[in-house]
Amino acid sequence: MAVYGQTYKSYEGRLTPAWSRFLVIPRYAYQDLFKYTLFVVLYVVCFVPPLVYAVLIYLNHNVSALAIFGANPGIIPINGLFFSIFTGIQTSLAFIFTVIIGPVLISRDLANNGLPLYLCRPFTRFEYILGKASVLLILLSTITWIPGSLLFLLQAYLEGGGWFGDNFWILYGILVVCLAWIVMLTLLAMSFSAWIKWRTAASAALFAIFIIPTPIGFAIQGILKSNKGHLLNVGMALNVMTQELFRLRDNISVNDDDFFFSYGEAWMVFLVYALLCLYMLWRKVRAYEVVS
Repeated sequence: MAVYGQTYKSYEGRLTPAWSRFLVIPRYAYQDLFKYTLFVVLYVVCFVPPLVYAVLIYLNHNVSALAIFGANPGIIPINGLFFSIFTGIQTSLAFIFTVIIGPVLISRDLANNGLPLYLCRPFTRFEYILGKASVLLILLSTITWIPGSLLFLLQAYLEGGGWFGDNFWILYGILVVCLAWIVMLTLLAMSFSAWIKWRTAASAALFAIFIIPTPIGFAIQGILKSNKGHLLNVGMALNVMTQELFRLRDNISVNDDDFFFSYGEAWMVFLVYALLCLYMLWRKVRAYEVVS
């Protein structure tokens, strides 16, 4: 057909609901990521710890299996310490995924001037940021709080009685610690991706944000005799939250001097970092640079 014979026709296909348009971004991102065999292998490895934990929980309630090993039922204490170790393993794996995926989430769009292609459509800046964040949030959820919650439910089912109600604080700890951690990782990764276009430098910045505050905190403590310098350490804030929510003081000997700040201050550290990251994203994510 000749060009002059073509006329404009509006799109007549099925429209994506407005509330779920942001999910278009993770859908195409996953199609790209799971094409790489190494990434698939790493993702599968993340489910080895949940499988091992599920086996341990099952064996702990299987009298016949325990008799083979000459062990008694309940030999493995299923308590806050048990699930805190699992949470620590999975959140560490979540950090590795963040280092791999996070630095290129936004930098490619900025480097290739691709933001106008998103924002010229019925797609707001908020939906763009939410869509990019969903790439990490959904993926990290599948390896952190979702398997942790399933393990808790497995233990509650096998134990029976009032175990679920008596230990609901463990499930609360799994959800709060994992969600706080993956939200923080996502915001940090997106902020560095928006401001640092070089992938290697953005990955290095992600490592640095968890390493550099430690010597700075101890230096301030040594010079000024104050623990407030440790408030820069978001990794230490996560440890404080973990120890508090999983009631680790009841299971292991913890010296009060090991706590450089309180549980409330740990939340304040997370909140300050989150607000700073959101401000950085809002400044950088725009179709064109506006000179005022």
